[in-house]
Amino acid sequence: AEAMEPMLVALYSIPKITLYPIILLVFGLGMSAKIAFGAIHGIIPVALFTLNAVRSTKPILVKTGRVLKLSPPAMVRSILFPAAVPEIFTGLRVGFSLTLIGTVLGEMFAAQHGLGYLLMNAIGLYNVDVIMSVTFLLVVFAAGVNGILLAIDRRLHFGA
Repeated sequence: AEAMEPMLVALYSIPKITLYPIILLVFGLGMSAKIAFGAIHGIIPVALFTLNAVRSTKPILVKTGRVLKLSPPAMVRSILFPAAVPEIFTGLRVGFSLTLIGTVLGEMFAAQHGLGYLLMNAIGLYNVDVIMSVTFLLVVFAAGVNGILLAIDRRLHFGA
């Protein structure tokens, strides 16, 4: 975990837009490219939250697992994963938002249909009604999903 974090941070600091041509060469114009655009924005933050969650597991829990002579898979299953779930879920909330941004950006620049494509066409035609409608739809969708994830996140953090 200690060795991976600097590499992940360095990789995440690369402007994602510079990777778009490579993704288009590999995946072409289609659903797989949109998924890749979203993934490059959202996966690394989730991984960083997960690494931090595992690293911040209380030492007494790990010592207890060692005293009980848990195997490494049992240690992960019984101690590390349950202790890390709330932080991982926070990472999923952040990752969702970034993935949505990446997917819409990918559609804006490299798709032939979708909300991003519709938004770019509306911008090109100065169609304010469509621009506002698509923006409103994206905001409502993002707020709704984020609200659901936040409720689950709070439940996990506070054990309600």
